[in-house]
Amino acid sequence: MSTPLLRSHVGGRWYAASDDGRPVHDAVTGEQIARLSTTGLDFEAALDYGRTVGGPALRELTFHQRAALLKALGGHLREHREQLYTVSARTGATLGDSKFDVDGGIGVLLAYASKAKRELPNDTVYVDGDIEPLGKGGTFLGQHVCTPRRGVAVQVNAFNFPVWGPLEKLAPAFLAGVPTLIKPASPTAFLTATLVELIVDSGLLPDGALQFVAGSLGDAFDHLTGQDLVSFTGSASTAQTLRTHPAIVRNSVRFSAEADSLNFSALGPDATPGTAEFDLFVTGLVTEMTVKAGQKCTAIRRAFVPSQHVDAVISATSERLDTVVVGAPDAESTTMGALASLDQREEVRRSVKALRDAGRIVFGDPDTVEVTGADAQRGAFVSPLLLLGDPQRAEPHEVEAFGPVSTILPYSSTEELIDFAARGQGSLAGSIVTADTAFAREVVLGTAPFHGRLLVLNDRDAGESTGHGSPMPQLVHGGPGRAGGGEEMGGIRGVLHHMQRTAVQGDPDTIAAVTGRWVQGAERRETERHPFRLHLEELKPGDTLVAGPRTVSQQDVEHFAEFTGDTFYAHMDAEAAAANPLFGERVAHGYLIVSLAAGLFVDPDPGPVLANFGVDNLRFLTPVTFGDSLTVTLTCKQLTPRESAGYGEVRWDADVTRQDGQSVARYDVLTLVAKKDADKQDAAT
Repeated sequence: MSTPLLRSHVGGRWYAASDDGRPVHDAVTGEQIARLSTTGLDFEAALDYGRTVGGPALRELTFHQRAALLKALGGHLREHREQLYTVSARTGATLGDSKFDVDGGIGVLLAYASKAKRELPNDTVYVDGDIEPLGKGGTFLGQHVCTPRRGVAVQVNAFNFPVWGPLEKLAPAFLAGVPTLIKPASPTAFLTATLVELIVDSGLLPDGALQFVAGSLGDAFDHLTGQDLVSFTGSASTAQTLRTHPAIVRNSVRFSAEADSLNFSALGPDATPGTAEFDLFVTGLVTEMTVKAGQKCTAIRRAFVPSQHVDAVISATSERLDTVVVGAPDAESTTMGALASLDQREEVRRSVKALRDAGRIVFGDPDTVEVTGADAQRGAFVSPLLLLGDPQRAEPHEVEAFGPVSTILPYSSTEELIDFAARGQGSLAGSIVTADTAFAREVVLGTAPFHGRLLVLNDRDAGESTGHGSPMPQLVHGGPGRAGGGEEMGGIRGVLHHMQRTAVQGDPDTIAAVTGRWVQGAERRETERHPFRLHLEELKPGDTLVAGPRTVSQQDVEHFAEFTGDTFYAHMDAEAAAANPLFGERVAHGYLIVSLAAGLFVDPDPGPVLANFGVDNLRFLTPVTFGDSLTVTLTCKQLTPRESAGYGEVRWDADVTRQDGQSVARYDVLTLVAKKDADKQDAAT
């Protein structure tokens, strides 16, 4: 019986090539399980479909609506995890490895959905930074805005994380409103194909938002435009080839790469044998060597150890590695599975041979391994391999054995450690295991220019730490130099990578119209009803209430001081206040001014305003003295409806002025305001 040909999903339909394609094998048994081919696939049409169908559909949605779809997709995939785990076993992954990949990818979707609802507006435009005044009169302003690029995010993924890899690229692009085309690595493409089938069958994503290519990208790069993006994970040599493609160079296509990485972990001199930090270092090293059989772009390749602790680290690490059981994922005792393919096993053996030129193996044998539940030759199995190397040689800092391989490298001083770490020429991740904060600071600042992420691990944070090798969606994942020079994820940074930042210049009313939020100098409209009597749908940016005046008396200040306990001398001691170069006399408390302003603008009766949940950007600008009269101008600044709640957030600009018109305090008031529909629903129930 012939093995199935994996189908691509392009142009809104499934596509199967007519030729035999190239075979894909089970990493454990060596059995041929699928074939790959994109012969006859029209890549120009696929990219055009993403731009003309997927892009417009996504751009019609707000950030919050896209976030809701990501959350729903995460929930859908979570319900089908067992199916993904089963297929994942054929990549050589243990159940633990499969959960790391599958659950990690789902977690990225959910984390991005959560961050988007907290940090992005319920709008299609992202306002980047504050208003920039461009003239003295306040009539000419600048504002940076970010809008979705009108192309396709072409995402080329590596074989080691066939679920997490595509999802961590999809999430920020989708949130940004940019459609995705996924190209998985061949050895594990069958698992990504299963993932995409689940996504397509869910019907959750708009047409054209996600396309999938099972096989070569053919001439796809020839059809890239300046609006498209490419995100690549794989070898540095392939990254270089793609980065210099004529279309990418000619059209300045935004290109991000995550490539080879000689990540390090350093044991601090304070972490002597018997300390918690020593044990954490050894545990972390063994974990990074054996999870996913060491096939992690963040795995520890270089383990820097103080010279005096080298023997102890080798002994403790070897003792733990001796308990590792290599075998088939379905074997009960297995703790480390196979590499992704026989080709990958041979690549690891070649790399280890190069590393042995600069050191020696102190644990394991690259050519022999005892395997549980499978044939050691037919499957892509290899023993965990620990080497002791010479850090003055080039090989440990240049050769990456992408498997369960790490090299112990001695160092004798902090300066030497920093120098050795930098010889990796740029890495994704580093870790410093120490309880000495001064040592940690020196190493972090010394190695940061060469690393995308640094973990300082000690007994205090170990209980919550996700470990050396786990990228977090809230943080950037990438690295300089040989690591590719790109960044993925990073929370909202990852979203903005897929958007175009544009500086818009104009008058305040134009800037307000473009951004959908009121800005200083734009038109204000005093409402017939108190704005706190208006539901969310009835409010518009620019709606304004002017309230006051209220005269501040000495009695007000002294009562506030007694009531709160804030008897700072500038408010209570005339002689001391007079000597203060900022005041010259007694002044009102800043927080009294804010409280009096609230008393002026608050409507006391029950209504649409449900709560005040904070104040942002509070600044006290001018002192208020006894007898000054205060007026507050409250202007609706920004509306953020919540998709799944009966209310939304309203940001108000509060400007408190005294009798001469000078602002004494400015800040944003944050309220939750009910929707009209919520009142109707409450009445019905």
